[in-house]
Amino acid sequence: MAELLREGARGRARSRALTLVLTLLALQLGQLVSPAWACGCGAMVPGDARRVTVGREESVVRWDGTREQVVMRLTVRGDAERVAWIMPVPRRATVRLGDPALFDELHDVTAPVHRDRHHFWPQDGDWPLVTGDGTAGGPRGPRFGAGGAPAVNVVGRQRLGPFDVARLTATDPDALDGWLDSNGFALPPRLAGALRPYVQKRWEYVAVKLAPATAGEPLTGTLDPLHLTFRAEEPVYPMRLSRLAETPQSLGLYVLAAHRMEPASRIGGERPRVTYAGRVTAKSGPLAELAAGAPFLTAIGQEFPYPDRISGDHVLRRASADDTFQQVIYEDRLRTVAGIPAWLLTVTGGPALTAATAVAVAVRRSRRPKAPAQPPAPVG
Repeated sequence: MAELLREGARGRARSRALTLVLTLLALQLGQLVSPAWACGCGAMVPGDARRVTVGREESVVRWDGTREQVVMRLTVRGDAERVAWIMPVPRRATVRLGDPALFDELHDVTAPVHRDRHHFWPQDGDWPLVTGDGTAGGPRGPRFGAGGAPAVNVVGRQRLGPFDVARLTATDPDALDGWLDSNGFALPPRLAGALRPYVQKRWEYVAVKLAPATAGEPLTGTLDPLHLTFRAEEPVYPMRLSRLAETPQSLGLYVLAAHRMEPASRIGGERPRVTYAGRVTAKSGPLAELAAGAPFLTAIGQEFPYPDRISGDHVLRRASADDTFQQVIYEDRLRTVAGIPAWLLTVTGGPALTAATAVAVAVRRSRRPKAPAQPPAPVG
């Protein structure tokens, strides 16, 4: 009977473990298949019922006081063969391809500095405190607004590498649905509502159709950068559309201006952090060209654990001082002497020295010549 009870308990434990594993697997799969068509700089809309995610987004904002330039590069993955992407801008924008080498230079300039930091006493990971394994861890006609004016007006269209770029104005957020539909895309309902504030402010849009280089293959990988230029009353980076995301969002932004810059507010995210600040010293190359007249570079990172709390776009302002900053990553190393931990020499050095001294004294004493034995005194 006792054996049957133990077997039953083991069976229930295995059942609970299996249920837990299946639940976790279902949650993980749910995250993998959930659509992620919203990114910090605009909205990604896949064609048909396919899915696309923005795995990485890098953007540079260059501000000279009256004109703003935004260079962005997206890394996408998914099973969609065609994708539409919408970027709201405050004024009429010109669009061209950017230079991928710009981001390579930015990575090099803003990379953390690695330095060694020595400690005397052993820490976790040093002998004898080693733990773990030692490893780090279909078309329709255009819609119209009031008075018969086109609700969506295509003010320009061009082909840039893999991009079919259209520059649009819109007096009705639903009109973007018509434009996307006429180009084979379905506007997600929540996106139409999120675009309404831009329509009310009379912003314009850059709408882009993307397709893979080889027909029939999903759009994936790092795309060529796009370079947008437009006039603006203040430097702004559109973030409002990220509130549609269903997973936490991360912002990585490079800002080129005459001075160190910072976001005016958190806009519903965690406190923005500066990861680099300093003057651009490059004399040639894409970074030097873009930084001309705006030589101070500020790299900003921010996390948005709850995207639905994003309240607006990032307005950038001059910081109180042009203090420079660069991240330093310290590699903690145990101080050694000739490959031997210094603390071990200290702990064992005293007793060892005492023992060595005692041995030396004993050796010296053993080597002293013995005095000859005196003959016994005569008995008389």
